Amino acid sequence: MNAVSPPASRRHDSAQARWERLPVIRTGEDYIASLKGRGTRLFLFGELIDEPADHPMIRPSINALRATYDLAIEDPELATAHSPLIDAPVNRFLHMPTSPHDLVMKNRMQRRLGQITGTCFQRCTGLDTLSVLHSITWDIDAKHGTGYHRRYLDFLKEAQRRNVLIAAGMTDPKGDRSKRPAEQADPDMFLHITDRNEDGVFVRGVKAHMTGGWNQHWICVMPTMNLGEADHDYAVVGMIPGDAEGITYIYGRQASDTRSMEGGDIDQGNAQYGGQEVWVYFDDVFIPHEHLFMDGEHEFAQEMVARFTAYHRASYVCKTGLGDVMVGAAATIADYNGVAKVSHIKDKLVEMVHLNETIFSSGIASSHEAKPLDSGIYMNDGMLSNVCKHNVTRFPYEIARLAQDLAGGIVATMPSEKDLENEEAGAIIRRFLKGRDDIPTEDRMRILRLIENMTLGRNAVGYLTESMHGAGSPQAQRIQILRGMDVEHKKWHARKLAGIEQA
Repeated sequence: MNAVSPPASRRHDSAQARWERLPVIRTGEDYIASLKGRGTRLFLFGELIDEPADHPMIRPSINALRATYDLAIEDPELATAHSPLIDAPVNRFLHMPTSPHDLVMKNRMQRRLGQITGTCFQRCTGLDTLSVLHSITWDIDAKHGTGYHRRYLDFLKEAQRRNVLIAAGMTDPKGDRSKRPAEQADPDMFLHITDRNEDGVFVRGVKAHMTGGWNQHWICVMPTMNLGEADHDYAVVGMIPGDAEGITYIYGRQASDTRSMEGGDIDQGNAQYGGQEVWVYFDDVFIPHEHLFMDGEHEFAQEMVARFTAYHRASYVCKTGLGDVMVGAAATIADYNGVAKVSHIKDKLVEMVHLNETIFSSGIASSHEAKPLDSGIYMNDGMLSNVCKHNVTRFPYEIARLAQDLAGGIVATMPSEKDLENEEAGAIIRRFLKGRDDIPTEDRMRILRLIENMTLGRNAVGYLTESMHGAGSPQAQRIQILRGMDVEHKKWHARKLAGIEQA
């Protein structure tokens, strides 16, 4: 790939100028076109990539986001909603939840997209960020008399009109975990404000593991943890264009990711769709005041993170869509092997479904139990949302184990697609890698590669590793469950029934 030239100077762009660079996006094709020619600096395998949108390792993650646009056209009842802000239908990923029903429909859309893509479709963090900002900006204004909420609504209206994508930049490298942000030897271990002028502020630092970070049009940077008064400069929330001057992207590796560059599609398992994580370095990147939604109000950082997790941990019902694909793949290979009617095979499929629906039930329950916030939108029940995500840190691993059990050891030892295409080797493979006589060997290989892809390969990132660490690793949910479980109230009920305490 050829090296790119740095973009024209945009450091002091106004908010309006930043919007004018973006088109109105209506279709999946419009979305792909919007990513091209941006002049971003993205490193992959030690090289600056000339046009990331065309790179074979990056395109599957773009396709997964394209599916969020295509679904809105194919099934508008599921994937769009009427926005009172612009009095028009908008993609549900840009719609603020004004009722529990909105959150339920969001969950159903997320499950459907998991079924369609078999991977992370990289858009949930943006919606959950927008949802959090609706109430946090309202609350900061109420305490400090700031104008953040109006700025936020102006941004959201334009985002809805143009149908753009937003990435969540929350996770900082953190450095020495025993020290606060302001205590770090390297102050850039947490993103912070480095300078300011009459038009806005400049920020520097890294946001790590950013889901779909390059594929988006805007990045919302925000704190990753509770902050103290000394961390004033780290209490910053702002919207930054993905092509802003001063941003450098470093693409994250995924297992078997270079298979997309080998040609063919069998060995990829899921050649069309994939996920994406990037590291994003902000080197004195400018944020105009109009796109600044927190500037030093450190006391709101912890609550902002807590609300984000209430939304985002319920968003992990998306993994049940991937679980549906996993169950389908396991059932298919059992069928191709001629053992679909064996009792212990059916019992394992029942267990896979039970685990998958347990995840979905806790997530969608958190949406049904949503409560209104002062700003006028609804937020998932925090306890049930954390239970959903804690289930996700466990159950997909058991579902994947059972899928590998049903697939057999061949899922990890199967010859390559190129061997299948070789006249001599291919003849041996087609003869001896067959299961049922009426099932082509190639079909059996394809379903085995899909199981490999989702349990060992590229999309195991979206189904397993992300299930463990996305939206906070398991201990983060246990902390929130501990905070909300109200054991004293439960002890009172027990004492009352035991006759120890009067009602």
